Amino acid sequence: MLALALLRDPRYRNYWLALFISQLGTWMQAAAQGWLVLELTGSAERLGLVMVCQFLPSLVLSLPAGVLADRHSRRNLLLLTQGGMAVLAGLMAVLILTDLIRYEYVLLFAFVYGAFNAIDLPVRQSFTVELAGRERYPGAIALNSFGFNVSRVTGPAVAGLLIAGVGLGWAYVLNALSFVIMLVLLLRTASRAVESVHGSAVQQALEGLRYVWQEPLVRQVVLMVGLASLFGMNFQTLVPAYSRLVLGLDAEGYGFLMSAVGVGAIGAALLQAFTAQARPVRTLLGSGILALSLALLFLPLPPWGVAVALAICGFGMITTLVNANTTVQLLVPDRLRGRVMSVYSMVLLGVAPVGGYLTGSLMDQLGGRTASLVLSLLLVLSALWLSRRPWPRTVEERPRSVGGQR
Repeated sequence: MLALALLRDPRYRNYWLALFISQLGTWMQAAAQGWLVLELTGSAERLGLVMVCQFLPSLVLSLPAGVLADRHSRRNLLLLTQGGMAVLAGLMAVLILTDLIRYEYVLLFAFVYGAFNAIDLPVRQSFTVELAGRERYPGAIALNSFGFNVSRVTGPAVAGLLIAGVGLGWAYVLNALSFVIMLVLLLRTASRAVESVHGSAVQQALEGLRYVWQEPLVRQVVLMVGLASLFGMNFQTLVPAYSRLVLGLDAEGYGFLMSAVGVGAIGAALLQAFTAQARPVRTLLGSGILALSLALLFLPLPPWGVAVALAICGFGMITTLVNANTTVQLLVPDRLRGRVMSVYSMVLLGVAPVGGYLTGSLMDQLGGRTASLVLSLLLVLSALWLSRRPWPRTVEERPRSVGGQR
């Protein structure tokens, strides 16, 4: 298995462990942020607005980040982004622990944190290929997805215990500390020279956009990811609002439901680890599973039933994302990797502000159960629209772009 072979590589293993700890802190903070906004405002729509602020920078910064990733040292860029997010988490912890926190500060924090994350994601994806090598990348995707989703399970559960036991601020403290190991590792990693590129930054960004549009399979996959993100992956808005406003759960119950999403996601990541070859058609299948599981939330389920539905949601989400990401990474030429992945990130994260606000607004206007059904139907219609053309089972069976260009 490619994933196990990567873990035997000490260079990649250390990076994976550092990334896992960082992601663990990030998920703790994400869970705490949702609960904090509901404590301050009691509104799902206000929580959706925070998600707008957090993911809006991806629309503006993802493409420039891709150009940076292809022109400059990815290691140095990661030092900047990971360090910036650590400082921001520390500042928020101080505001919460000193009772100076206000809703407006959460909006500002979400926007700036989102700006760092918008740059971090395409750079980190390119850096992962740099460390793992193109031939081992499917294993790296599966391994990283497994770590990401173990942290998705553990982080919210720990955050729920922290909120109930010692307060919200400590989730932010631990997130700030979680970046330290990654920063130390990056400082000890030699900066690799990048291949020289020609043309202006605008020309280079447009080259990445053209590639995504002209490669038929990449275009289909990226569109499906964008629509799934818009209608089906807004768990940072949906789960806290559903937990508090529909089920009336406390912080521990909320953490349990957030963790349920991660349990299903781990199952999907493990499945992909044992079948490391990219299966583009699973991108479409995963979105269908996600849509059907959202529809289950319309039913008057007990909390354990909601947890099962959310676990299926997590399975569908990661099935979609792992196969989409692996497909795109295996197709893209190395010289365009940062720019193409920036388009992927822009679509994945850039539509999240609209999706988060839409989810919050629908929950306030229609109620949590009806809102989940509406989102499910919209995602089903999206999948049906994109399935008008056959989806290849493997990358090798893909339809070629005009003239056979790659």
